[in-house]
Amino acid sequence: MRDWGNFLATLLLLAIRLAGVVAFAPFFSSKAIPVRAKAVFVLAFAYLLAPLAAALAPGSAALTLPAIAGELAVGILYGLALALLNEMLLFSGLIMGLQFSFSLVNLLDPASEIQSPLLGEMLQLMGTLVLLAAGMDRILFDSLLRSLHAVPPGTFLFSVADSSQIVAAAAGIFAAALELAAPVLGATMIVEFAIAIVSRISPQLPVMSLSVPFKTITGYVVLIGSLALWPHFIESRFSALLDLAEHLIAHSAAQAFPGGV
Repeated sequence: MRDWGNFLATLLLLAIRLAGVVAFAPFFSSKAIPVRAKAVFVLAFAYLLAPLAAALAPGSAALTLPAIAGELAVGILYGLALALLNEMLLFSGLIMGLQFSFSLVNLLDPASEIQSPLLGEMLQLMGTLVLLAAGMDRILFDSLLRSLHAVPPGTFLFSVADSSQIVAAAAGIFAAALELAAPVLGATMIVEFAIAIVSRISPQLPVMSLSVPFKTITGYVVLIGSLALWPHFIESRFSALLDLAEHLIAHSAAQAFPGGV
């Protein structure tokens, strides 16, 4: 009976950990997926992992408030770390949209229920397709399995140092977005400089009315030409964010079990 109680406690703690991932991680957090489907997926996956997690735990699992909060923190840590990838793509699309003169073209994002730039939505969809095609969803599940070895259910401890690293990673999405949008940004700025020079040489020519079409066409050509570099860029950022989440969890394991699990 005690083993059965330990199994149920471990199952619920794992479900809480997975629920945090599903609530925030890209693709899984999409409102296009029904809530019931997400709940069935979380419970089924937690049921499959519960025997392994129960065997790795140093003692019997208990549904205490610190244990529940710790498991929720692990899931949210994974989800928020990977959600930064979507924010990076959204910000990059905003930069490109300004250069394409699409600053007023917005769509209602069903995930966040806010107005989002058109190119930002397109880049997020492309990023999701790249991750699924590259099998990054399986890499995420492998990382969750490794987290069970590092931090068994109910043993996670969150520190202030961990939150500072998350803030630093959030600040890095701006530099990554600029890096992704750099080819388009550079090409459209060259077009603007060329049009400005031509307008100074021949003021009678209506070159300013051609600046928007020229920038849009040039930007799309450069964007299409740079798509070959996107898979490697997105996969590397995804892996870096996943490594950050694993590093924070390993740091928690070192605090909870100084001598090892």
